Amino acid sequence: MNQKHYSLDELGWKDCFKDQLDTDNTDMIPARVTMTHKGHLVVSTGQSELLLKIAGKGIGSLNEQPTVGDWLLMDRETMVPVKVLERTSLLQRMAPGQEVKLQPIAANIDTLFIVSSCNTEFNLNRIERYICLALEAGVNFVLVLTKEDLTEEAQEYRKQAEHLYESMPIVTINGKDPQSVQSLQKWFKPGETVALLGSSGVGKTTLLNTINGTKKEKTGAIRDGDDKGRHTTTTRSLHVMPSGTLLIDVPGIRELQLHDCHAGIDRAFSEIVEAEEMCRFSDCSHEREPGCGVREALENEVITQRRLANYLKLKEEAEKNTAEIAERAKRKAGKKKKYSRKWKK
Repeated sequence: MNQKHYSLDELGWKDCFKDQLDTDNTDMIPARVTMTHKGHLVVSTGQSELLLKIAGKGIGSLNEQPTVGDWLLMDRETMVPVKVLERTSLLQRMAPGQEVKLQPIAANIDTLFIVSSCNTEFNLNRIERYICLALEAGVNFVLVLTKEDLTEEAQEYRKQAEHLYESMPIVTINGKDPQSVQSLQKWFKPGETVALLGSSGVGKTTLLNTINGTKKEKTGAIRDGDDKGRHTTTTRSLHVMPSGTLLIDVPGIRELQLHDCHAGIDRAFSEIVEAEEMCRFSDCSHEREPGCGVREALENEVITQRRLANYLKLKEEAEKNTAEIAERAKRKAGKKKKYSRKWKK
């Protein structure tokens, strides 16, 4: 365990969380989730850390699944969590596998670093998924292109990415070079929370090591000892950076299925949405209907076929997943109603 103590402000405590305290919970102790692992999570009050077991439905009486970055209110006597404070932002996805459910990724994020690399991992469609996720959550985002030292085409990768979202900052770096990583410092502000998201192998751990100025895998984390058998691909963890920034490291994401992300998708593909508004028919499929604004935009090269295909795919995916989650909730509610009983006196 790391013996260093932190103030709540150093853990990212802000007025929006303080304002949620009322006369019924002023005696509760705030604690931030600093690590999630299968079956348990770690929370920090700043003065101490606690290991809490977690079930599929949440912890104890909490009817939701806390995630890294969340703020919990703990009972002062039992140190059992009694409430998850309302989040300023939440990154979530459809859980991988057969079960239909949502999986929270990280909460209370100020800035998202979308990490990709200058090699065959680079994928415009995948980056657009992350952009939609960030826009839906309402967080700032930066595209970080790593491994620029391993290619002579780093600027070409950057040029391709510049067309994805006009106001998105793009930074190309060598994650092993401290001087190169300095270009990210403008987003490292004390008390602000930054998250790293990307596929496995893009260099997130290398970047984290360089920021920390160490070769140990998890130096600088609130929880110590992560270099002893706990790999970055199995836990979500929050780290206090030398700058005072709180950085959340998330395992490499292989599958990012979007759910209820319609606003984020529309903002990410605004030029297509504008073209759709020019279609003669509101239910236009953009195939053979007359007066199709999207086909006209394609012909005038206002939009590209790749962007259109990905937009339609993401819209269909989000609608399907939203409907499946709603149907699951309906079935659960019906099951509870079916088996509820009223006992006669």
